[in-house]
Amino acid sequence: MSISLRPAQESDFDFAFDTKREAIGPYVVARWGWNHPSQLAIHRTRWTVRPWLIILDDMQPIGTVSIAQADDHIRFGEFYLLPKHQRKGIGSTILRSTLLSADAQGLCVKLEYLKWNPVGSLYKRHGFIVTGENDTHYFLVRPPFPHNLGLME
Repeated sequence: MSISLRPAQESDFDFAFDTKREAIGPYVVARWGWNHPSQLAIHRTRWTVRPWLIILDDMQPIGTVSIAQADDHIRFGEFYLLPKHQRKGIGSTILRSTLLSADAQGLCVKLEYLKWNPVGSLYKRHGFIVTGENDTHYFLVRPPFPHNLGLME
């Protein structure tokens, strides 16, 4: 397994949408059903306003993630792995890399996820805490860890 990231290109749009549908589709269907035109419109909007990356395993696309840096935090989202690549440590690898980068900069990481999506256990294992919620989503933050900043010996 050789996991890497590359910037998404417009030609990745369909792959990214299909990956989202496979990864999160069952959780969307459980609540709202799958309205293809609506989901495609949401995806198009997010595609144009967020910095998308393609997750590669041995140079083959297996997922997506958006990692956006702000002045005071890093936003982690659009994190979708094709189902056959889930529960193999890939999500932890991608998330851990982002957290180490955030720690080195003294930044927290923010994200959100659907309440009934089991990905929440991944985030809790990596130190995220719930800071808010609405009917459908939990909003989480993971503060920078001082030991990763070199402040603790």
